[in-house]
Amino acid sequence: MALTAKIRTRDGWAVSHAVVTVTDMTGTQVLRAEADPEGAVRDTTELAPGAYTVIVTAVGYAPTASSALVTASGRAEVGTVTLARQGGAELPPPGLWTIDPAHSSVAAVAQHLGISSVHGRFTEFGGSIEIAADDIVHSRVTAVIQAASVDTGNTMRDTHLRSGDFLDVENHPEITYASTGVTAAGPDRWTVHGELAMHGVVRRVDLDLAYLGTGADPWGGTRAAFRATAELRREDFAMNYNQVLQAGIAAIGTTLKVELDIQAVQGGTLPQA
Repeated sequence: MALTAKIRTRDGWAVSHAVVTVTDMTGTQVLRAEADPEGAVRDTTELAPGAYTVIVTAVGYAPTASSALVTASGRAEVGTVTLARQGGAELPPPGLWTIDPAHSSVAAVAQHLGISSVHGRFTEFGGSIEIAADDIVHSRVTAVIQAASVDTGNTMRDTHLRSGDFLDVENHPEITYASTGVTAAGPDRWTVHGELAMHGVVRRVDLDLAYLGTGADPWGGTRAAFRATAELRREDFAMNYNQVLQAGIAAIGTTLKVELDIQAVQGGTLPQA
């Protein structure tokens, strides 16, 4: 091989869509090669001995340039080239990721009596995340929540929340979310645009998403962590029940703050643990 290189992210993941361009000292392009799915570049183009500039580019990453010396044998071993993501943190490798409910939480906070908050969560849910290979903005997420799994720590309150005044779980057993797009909102933050179906009503809901990192798990898999928040208005989903106290204060606030802490496992299945 005349030219060999490995293209990696700072986390060590392969950059499969990287392009390597080699120019001579006059700036003339003498070689152009693309990385394979493992982020490796192997090109057999013969190069004359001498000094060259190696430029590595990839969508979503800052380009890098370095010098390379082609020996009398005609070989140029560039080694490992590390690319930094443009404007922020490294992202998980592309492909399918499965949300792990055992290590995730779907929670909501509502104002109570105008002075405090009631915290609730859903205990049964699942979903998947598809990280796009070409550009993160083409990624997708889908999720399904079992409405009857709502839990605020109070049996009477939870029974009321499952009734027709609120979630009406008998007629609308599932709450679903499907993304329609992603836009960058900062170095390691994105806005996920999507549609939330709840209580028989579908509304556009944006999630403020932060990526927290990727790491190995004890079962031999790879996990990525995310945190997302959103604010919902109950009236948008036809949940208009309330009780006004003598002082004119509503017993329940009109908005909900949604807080999602998500761990996703690389691949289409969860570990048996």
